[in-house]
Amino acid sequence: MSAQKDRWVSSFSFLLFCASSIPRRGSARLLQELSPQEYFSSLQAGRASLAYFSHHASPGAQPFLEQIENSAEALQDYGISVVKVNCRKEDVSRYCGKENTLRKAYLFRGSMLIREFPTDALFDVNSVVANVLFALLFNEVKYVETLADLQNIENALKGRSNMVFAYVPATGTAEHRAVMEAAFVYGTVHQFVLTTEATLLRDTGDDEPDVVSAQLLFCHCQRAMDLAQPCRRTAMGQALTMLNIHRHLKLMGAPLVTEVAEDPEKVSTVHLQLGLPLVFILSQKETYEADRRTAEFVAWQLLGKAGVALLSRDLVDLNILLRSNVALKTPDEGVPVKYLVLEDTDEVITLVEDKSKVGQIQEEEEEEEEDEDEKQNNNQDIQDDQVVEAVSRDKKRELPLEQILVLTEETFHSALLETARTVVLFYASWEAVSLAVLRSYTEVADHLKGTQGVLLAQVNCWDWPGVCATENVTQFPTIKIYEKGERWVMYDGMWGTEELTSFIMLSRVSCPLKLATIEEAEGYLRGEFPSELSSYHHTSVLGVFSMATSEAREAFEEAGNILSGHVTMGMYFEDDALALSRKYAVSPPALLLARSGGQSVEGVALSKQSAQDMVRMIRYKLLDIFPEITVQNLPRYLQLRKPFLILFSDGDIGEMESEEMLKLAKGRPRQAFVACWLNLKKTPVGRGVLKVYFATVPSPPLLLWVNLHAGGQVFQFPSEQTITEMNVLSWLERLKAGLEIPSSTLSEEDWKPPLPAYDFLRMMETAVPEVPLHPSHHHGDTLVPKNPGGDTTIREEPSQETKAEKGGSPGRDLRGTAPRLAAREKQGKRHSEL
Repeated sequence: MSAQKDRWVSSFSFLLFCASSIPRRGSARLLQELSPQEYFSSLQAGRASLAYFSHHASPGAQPFLEQIENSAEALQDYGISVVKVNCRKEDVSRYCGKENTLRKAYLFRGSMLIREFPTDALFDVNSVVANVLFALLFNEVKYVETLADLQNIENALKGRSNMVFAYVPATGTAEHRAVMEAAFVYGTVHQFVLTTEATLLRDTGDDEPDVVSAQLLFCHCQRAMDLAQPCRRTAMGQALTMLNIHRHLKLMGAPLVTEVAEDPEKVSTVHLQLGLPLVFILSQKETYEADRRTAEFVAWQLLGKAGVALLSRDLVDLNILLRSNVALKTPDEGVPVKYLVLEDTDEVITLVEDKSKVGQIQEEEEEEEEDEDEKQNNNQDIQDDQVVEAVSRDKKRELPLEQILVLTEETFHSALLETARTVVLFYASWEAVSLAVLRSYTEVADHLKGTQGVLLAQVNCWDWPGVCATENVTQFPTIKIYEKGERWVMYDGMWGTEELTSFIMLSRVSCPLKLATIEEAEGYLRGEFPSELSSYHHTSVLGVFSMATSEAREAFEEAGNILSGHVTMGMYFEDDALALSRKYAVSPPALLLARSGGQSVEGVALSKQSAQDMVRMIRYKLLDIFPEITVQNLPRYLQLRKPFLILFSDGDIGEMESEEMLKLAKGRPRQAFVACWLNLKKTPVGRGVLKVYFATVPSPPLLLWVNLHAGGQVFQFPSEQTITEMNVLSWLERLKAGLEIPSSTLSEEDWKPPLPAYDFLRMMETAVPEVPLHPSHHHGDTLVPKNPGGDTTIREEPSQETKAEKGGSPGRDLRGTAPRLAAREKQGKRHSEL
């Protein structure tokens, strides 16, 4: 996609996001002041509120009231209201009558009292938020004082869930607040455990002598299937802030080792998005098992510091030295991937750690680079905040998931074989877009309820990273349709319910569908056959071939495989095919395109075209002649790389303008530009586009010539002229002759999303997928990290050495990753961790 095309697409997405993110303004104070009767009558079941009962003659309470008022905005983000209840002098009720009562704050859920807080315990915003959330999250956050309590919780979680263990020197601190806010978001995903006992942190085996500062450990209990096996622990190296905790949990939820089959320059993982390097272990078929074990060992050593990917030389044509065995990709933009020859895994770990130290020194010395890195970090913070907000908003919202089968590591492969077609959504429960798509997915399941031969399933990659790594899922969300577990097609369209449902239904029918009689062919053109698609509005493409046109027929069949799920394609090659084609004034081989249930059938002659040529032609023929531009269909027309003659209208366009523009679209110049229109009421982001074009936006209707791919010039059709075919053609001739002055010229700034993994419009850019149907690559259980190694803060497992001997320890040398090291084995350098 060119830079100008990126500008247009990204401006649509960016302006749409801005429009949805405008904060609501209100004049009401966040701290409410009510009488006791008003307060208790306003309590709602399930809603939390923090109340302070006060007499007006209580000057000593003023500092506390200031802190409560400052905390109101933060608590409101979690659905907790803050109320000052004004008691009258003569009031002798439970909360107003006693003097010591006025030195406390009360936390209610509905009308039930949850906790009483002494006012001196709520001394600032951090202490208020931390203590209130701590009281509300009683089940999500367990407080422990002894090692036995901690071990009991660990044992209960083994094989089921992971644990986040945090130490804070005291409650009510900023670190305590950060842990509580993280528990509010992730409390349903992980078990949070809190302690203020420094001796308990030492008893857990932490090697750090300084336990004065707060610390957080991620305990991988879900991988521990045996009660005798301890939970591995990964310490968070940064300060305890909400964003650092979220970043750490995001890294812990990523696949341990990602298998990739593309150029490393194009690979994007969560580690790169979070500013960490990505290490590639170069592998080959002959040494795959040893390379896999080496990659897992390195991944555990670098967990939280870098990502690790396994790259097969057999699947990617790399123009590098044969003896290169490791590649390093840094998050720095424009820095190429470095291919290296390393002796052992220690060198890999040292490479990453030294690189990070050098980067820190460079950031301190070069102020300009520091500002640039800060800007990138701000972009990441913005996206992280969106994720936190979405997860917080939806964490207690029940979705109707009864129609969707939940797959695990044990049930995944068997489920694919039980149904003709299995639709699988791979998602991450912490990721905002995944949550939105999961909601659409439930609506699709409701639409397809009772449909024979279709099973909808889901895999939470947070819970089952091994499955997602095996299926090569590197971005969330991803939808794949499996046919009896043998081959799959990946969905690359929009995430709306209608688009997903249409794709699933169209993919059920053979593409192309072979028709046996001329009556079936006629019914197919009318949209009546096959019957299961009669309720779906779509354009039918029918290929008509004689027995002598086998080459064109084979190309058509290949094109059908590529377009499966996107288009309905039929094929007729019986003896009377000539009679059918003559009815529409074409000769075999030919295409018949039927729109609006067969009311309009267009015949197109086929020459000796390849399958790719046919795909391009069919996609082009299926485009509307005079389309209404929306955010959803814009990429399809941008792919044509033609200037836009676009009419911006404040509502539906008039009948006269529609007729004249349709004449232009159907005329001879149609091949030179895209004639289209945009309804500003249905697609309000178009107003933001006009603001980019004009300092003062003229009143619609506006007819503009926008050349996105050559110069970025924008020309406005004279408003005093009527929009007719002749007037517009005359104006276009003046443009061609250079007699018109552009209204504006788009800048050459390259507007790209801050994180490439979320550039969904770019993911849809490819006009023709190269190979949409693939054999399902199942490598067996060896791909699933059954017993991974540890990092600098983990405990050693007593059974690891025995398992390593049975499976073949990778040792310290990278003998499986380069031919020159294949026959060499270092003596006395074997890792017992594996």
